[in-house]
Amino acid sequence: MNGFMSYYPIFLDVQGKSCLVVGGGKVGARKAFGLAGAGAQVRVVSLGFTPELEAASGGDICLDKKEFDLSDLEGAGLVFAATDSVELNAWVRDAARERNILCNIADGRDKGDFILPSTVKQGDLMIAISTCGASPALARKLRRQLSAEFGLEYGVMLTLMANVRKEMLARGHDPDGHKEIFTALVDSDLPALIAAGDKNGVNGVLKQVLGDEFTFDELTARSG
Repeated sequence: MNGFMSYYPIFLDVQGKSCLVVGGGKVGARKAFGLAGAGAQVRVVSLGFTPELEAASGGDICLDKKEFDLSDLEGAGLVFAATDSVELNAWVRDAARERNILCNIADGRDKGDFILPSTVKQGDLMIAISTCGASPALARKLRRQLSAEFGLEYGVMLTLMANVRKEMLARGHDPDGHKEIFTALVDSDLPALIAAGDKNGVNGVLKQVLGDEFTFDELTARSG
């Protein structure tokens, strides 16, 4: 061990949950857009906001032009301290902790309750990378490598897989049979065929594994 903190990895469902971001600069904007993209109801408290936040105001992002005070924590499920003031960020964190609210703090690796990993996202595929603060530069390098290895085709494949799974479950749960089907699909060359735009090849795999019932266009057109 090198003395750095060890973290428990988790993916949070923030759909519809109230999240507070204190700070309307570039860092706060990144936090706000990330949360809103995951379906959270985001409130940003700051005396100023980036043009991007100003343009996005309304909907899932609410801008409150004011100084932070303790009442801002009421109802918040998560808090992000993202100002350019070390003292203010620490105050936000301490106040959140007193109320048993998890807080991420932007100005230090190990000063908050959790950190955000570097992520690769292709549709429903999300790969999180963390060095537990030991080397953000390495985390960025790994993200670039994984982004190149896992391209858009994996998002398309997951849409296809989700719809096959949905159809299989609708017909009755057969754990052994379904495991065999999904293992065959995962072990096939579907990603390469999708990346090449080879629909005939994809349909050939689907026919071999599932029969004549499913096609690429049908499965990727359905909502998951």
